[in-house]
Amino acid sequence: MDVRLGDILEMKKPHPCGSKEWLVLRVGMDFRLRCQGCGHEVMLPRSKAEKNIKKILREEERP
Repeated sequence: MDVRLGDILEMKKPHPCGSKEWLVLRVGMDFRLRCQGCGHEVMLPRSKAEKNIKKILREEERP
């Protein structure tokens, strides 16, 4: 899966704050993500993150 820095990931399940969108801050074996709703940051293993991605919004595609 092609995930890049600055992408917004729409996940299958919402964060407890209600937002499903996460900003990608780091890419590698782990992803560092920031919730677009509350600003909470998490590190997830790539395998777990890729399994939960519903849609990738690229920087060029956003309004």
